[in-house]
Amino acid sequence: MTAVSHSRRRFWARGAGLALAAMAPWTRAARAAEAPPSGKPGPGPIRFGGPVFDAPEDPGELARLHRRLGYNAAYAPRVGIDNTDRIRAIREAFQREEVVIAEVGRWVNLLDPDPTKRRRNLAYVTEGLALADELGALCCVDIAGSFNPEVWYGPHPGNVSREFFDAAVENARRIIDAVKPRRARFCYEMMGWSLPDSPDSYRAMLEAVDRPAFGVHLDPCNLVNSPRRFYGHRELIRECFEKLGPWIVSCHAKDLTWDVEMNVHFREVRPGTGAIDYRPFLRGLAALPQRPPLMMEHLRTAGEYAAAARHIRKVARELGLAIPAPRPAPAGAGEGS
Repeated sequence: MTAVSHSRRRFWARGAGLALAAMAPWTRAARAAEAPPSGKPGPGPIRFGGPVFDAPEDPGELARLHRRLGYNAAYAPRVGIDNTDRIRAIREAFQREEVVIAEVGRWVNLLDPDPTKRRRNLAYVTEGLALADELGALCCVDIAGSFNPEVWYGPHPGNVSREFFDAAVENARRIIDAVKPRRARFCYEMMGWSLPDSPDSYRAMLEAVDRPAFGVHLDPCNLVNSPRRFYGHRELIRECFEKLGPWIVSCHAKDLTWDVEMNVHFREVRPGTGAIDYRPFLRGLAALPQRPPLMMEHLRTAGEYAAAARHIRKVARELGLAIPAPRPAPAGAGEGS
């Protein structure tokens, strides 16, 4: 490995200081998944959210609906980058209700084999980071991409190659340098069959991108790609927080089950119905001073999200950790998720 630049050494020196501060309570509280939490949690309740069904158009009503559902974090509402009045209205409404906008998702293939599609996708994600910055969102997130010509997120042997790593680093730099965000971060979501596919590969990518605006998006279930990781997911989650904690910006919440057949088949299910232990996940989040949101995803109905939220809140209560609870609906209001 070549010697790191002076600026890179400064970047990691800052990160090391943050890591020591952020990880001190984590290492005391969460070394053993069965142990009760100790040390002080982060500076407020865990930020928690999910999609909202039948979302009202009015930004104020939408922000209040999130609070009624017990969400103090939200996915970015749909809005065009040129609609400055609505962007401002959304930003101000969510700030009034103290609901953080966790992420702007831009789910396209930044490494599409078709160069025309690749350029278009790069522009789309760059616009997404600019939108996140204007909305006051914490991040814009995409996967690093795939060399698969048929499925935008699909497997390909080149997805774990040096060529893929270098291309993902270059894309992240180009996106960040084009926007120069003041607040938002750009992140890659971890994947099980493309980089970054481990805490160590994400650390290597953080170092290579060498931009303060590059952050970490944490989805531990996406890293479970083998029986060893399935059985050892608690240790995997702890490793993510130990190695990546200061850079984590937003997280996804789901669960996994193992469908027994003649080869390994993990399937996403609703939190509380699979094997994933949320105790080390919630402890890790509670110990981080930047309070990354935990965002539920990939469920089909409002009822499923409500059940998933009940499970996550139950685990948090058992650990003595705070997550906002739903509020009673106003008279005559419909039932939410």
